[in-house]
Amino acid sequence: MHRRLLVVLVPLAVLLVAALGLPLSVTVAEREMQETYVDRLNDVGRFASLAETALSTGRTEALHQELARYHRLYGIPVAVIDTSGRVLLGSVDAYQEAARDEPALPRIVTAALAGARSEPSGAWAPWDDSALVVAEPVGRDSAVVGAVVTISDLSRTRERILVRWARLAGLGLLPLIALAAVAWPVSAWVLRPVRKLDAATSRISEGDLTIRADAEAGPVELRRLAQSFNTMMDAVENAVQRQRAFVSDASHQLRNPLTSLRLAVESLEMHLRPQGDGRQVYDVAVDELKAMQRLLNSLQASARMESMRTASPVDLDEVLATRVDRWRALTATAGQTLAVDVPPGLRLLEPPGGLGSILDELISNALRLSDAQEVEVTARVAPGATGAGPGDGSAAEGVVTIMVRDDGRGIDVSERAQALRRFWRSPRHQNVSGTGLGLAICADLVRGAGGELRLEDGLPRPDGSGHGFAAVIALPAVPGVASSSGVPPRSPV
Repeated sequence: MHRRLLVVLVPLAVLLVAALGLPLSVTVAEREMQETYVDRLNDVGRFASLAETALSTGRTEALHQELARYHRLYGIPVAVIDTSGRVLLGSVDAYQEAARDEPALPRIVTAALAGARSEPSGAWAPWDDSALVVAEPVGRDSAVVGAVVTISDLSRTRERILVRWARLAGLGLLPLIALAAVAWPVSAWVLRPVRKLDAATSRISEGDLTIRADAEAGPVELRRLAQSFNTMMDAVENAVQRQRAFVSDASHQLRNPLTSLRLAVESLEMHLRPQGDGRQVYDVAVDELKAMQRLLNSLQASARMESMRTASPVDLDEVLATRVDRWRALTATAGQTLAVDVPPGLRLLEPPGGLGSILDELISNALRLSDAQEVEVTARVAPGATGAGPGDGSAAEGVVTIMVRDDGRGIDVSERAQALRRFWRSPRHQNVSGTGLGLAICADLVRGAGGELRLEDGLPRPDGSGHGFAAVIALPAVPGVASSSGVPPRSPV
């Protein structure tokens, strides 16, 4: 997360440094060029004054030596020309060679012979190879008799500009490096509580209400946020615990009075007339008491299973090894056929309360509610899906899909969403024992492991009138080699 923050901050800092550095670099270059131009202008002004005296007196030898010495010392060709452009004094060859590469020279010389002082002749950019041509008239106004011209190579000036620019770039990099060096730990310090809070909310979404955020680290605002978050979670956890405790305690406290009531009602059976209406009322009362006892048992089981919020890896082979034989016995007793087609070695994240209990409930529904002839249990792995399941720090290698299908009556598509709600029962099953809690509890437990329970079409009915019922469990696969349980590959029975 702090890397993304640096990706935002560092470019902004670079833009800020560039916004300040570019105008400063231009100013530095212009100042260097202006200083060079002023120096050359002073030199040609001095030579113009000496040339005016030398030309008027005819004593030009001293000036000629001065111009030659200047050329040797600075490497800058300087010449005194007359009004026709002919070189009178100076290094003729060096001047003419330098003049051939300067297209601005005729314009500047013409202006000087007209009595105007020189202006800068070329671009000042360090990457431009043009020279600086400076000309000064000899004489004034209408008495101009010639001009002094210098052609200066600006390579040294450009080197000084580049050196100044390099220094500025270095000075600009220092705050950027300091910003990056400081921003990395500071952003990590600022965002560490955010990461911990994100991890806490992820654990809470998986069902762990005991997790709390770190309210001791980070900026003041994040500490206040973490404290408020912890206060909220305390209230939520207390409310959930009170709710579960109420359901468990109420179920437990009602069990004994309900048992006593049932015993009292059943003791009335010997006092009933064989042919009287009391027998029917008695049967209804006993059935209702039995239904209430089943409901209390389901509520207690629900409270116990929902209190278990730890999902852990499990080998599907081991789960099936403890239950397939019992499922076969139950289906055989009911005159049904059980087919199990599960590849060996599947390892997945087990929901709280155990995957075996969930499969038991789904098999029980298929036996009690569907009037099926065949029940099928299959499992497959969907590769490519990634994710980490609750309670497991490693990434999942896919999703394991377990399907419990039958060829019975099934459930209408419009009723499937309601079938996962608590206490909902299909109108066709009102006379079948049950509480309407089984599928709802199973769906909650599967979601607690980061999975999903959905209802789909089952196997085709033997009479061709449609499809039966299918409960599909999708759970995160867990990387690793399944433990050896000695269970052979499943095959249809």
